[in-house]
Amino acid sequence: MQNVYTVAQVNSYIKNMFTQDYMLQSIFVKGEVSNCKYHSSGHIYFTLKDEKGTIACVMFSSCRGGLGFKMAEGQQVIVGGSIDVYERDGKYQLYAREIRLDGAGALYERYEQLKQELEERGMFAAQYKQPIPKYIRILGVVTASTGAAVRDIINIAGRRNPYVQIILYPAIVQGASAAPSIVNGIHALERMGVDVMIVGRGGGSIEDLWAFNEEIVAQAIFDCPIPIISAVGHETDTTIADFVADLRAPTPSAAAELAVYDLVQLQDKLSEYAYTMQHMCRKAIGQFRQRVQQYSATMRYLSPSNTIRMKRTQMLSLEEHLQNVMERRLRESRHQLAIYVEKMKGLSPLDKLNQGYAYAADDSGGTLSSIGQVEPGDLMAVYVKDGQIRAQVIETLKMEY
Repeated sequence: MQNVYTVAQVNSYIKNMFTQDYMLQSIFVKGEVSNCKYHSSGHIYFTLKDEKGTIACVMFSSCRGGLGFKMAEGQQVIVGGSIDVYERDGKYQLYAREIRLDGAGALYERYEQLKQELEERGMFAAQYKQPIPKYIRILGVVTASTGAAVRDIINIAGRRNPYVQIILYPAIVQGASAAPSIVNGIHALERMGVDVMIVGRGGGSIEDLWAFNEEIVAQAIFDCPIPIISAVGHETDTTIADFVADLRAPTPSAAAELAVYDLVQLQDKLSEYAYTMQHMCRKAIGQFRQRVQQYSATMRYLSPSNTIRMKRTQMLSLEEHLQNVMERRLRESRHQLAIYVEKMKGLSPLDKLNQGYAYAADDSGGTLSSIGQVEPGDLMAVYVKDGQIRAQVIETLKMEY
């Protein structure tokens, strides 16, 4: 009877065969990622496939330090590890120790690694960015001598300002010699003393644009004392040069607009400034003229001649006022005097004498108003209207009323 083996024995035997095969213990397999699952334990389970087959793969959490990107469906990768049998299920699978992106994916991985390295070195820091001059005379361009990029830059720069001189360094922008060519172009234009540089090219795949992801190009841009505008590919393309440059333009056309000022717009702005300046000057002159007039009026008011004139006018006014007051007082005094005169007339003895009355006085001049003041034989004087009568008292008679 033939030998009969258990399932476990068969699986163990096959496992030993895999273990003893040196090639299976260190193998690299290329394929497309499928059914990728990140387990809560940290392990990654996925399938590697091509057009003719599939193989199950696993990367344990202890090996994930060698994975520099997040795996996703459809990625082309190269998986390094060993192929072994899982005895319980009798299935073989690839135990991954490292995973690299293949082709464009590998380039992207290199891109991310260099980007992280340069960022850590501070080459992307904002404090190292130079301002782009607003008004330039010489524009340097590092790009291919043929192609849409250089034509767009020349057309737009010439339309915006035909007086700006454009110096083109015809660099190689694709292939193995592209990066050194771009670096040489930057150094050459730097020695020529251009005001600003545009470094770039038209769109393409990541392989086509790879020269602008090289470290030597990034270092040349960072070290250049002349402001550099990067203009690589289309708006969605981003290269290392974009991060290092002083300013990133989404396209070469946009770079020309950022580098060269619009002469027509500048002339319009200057006309607006001139109008505003004239208006402000007229307004300021009017204000100064009004102020001068005010100062002149103040000076005329405060001048010695004006002070003398004002004092003289004031003196004349006071003199006139004094004269008016005196005349008024004289009139009042004359009126009062007339009243007093009339009163005096009523009390005056002379007035009574004029009316036929007389009054008597003793020999010493005292007025006699009673018979008791004289005695017979005394001398007396009788005053009448036109003189004095000397008389002697003969007799006094008392009258009864």
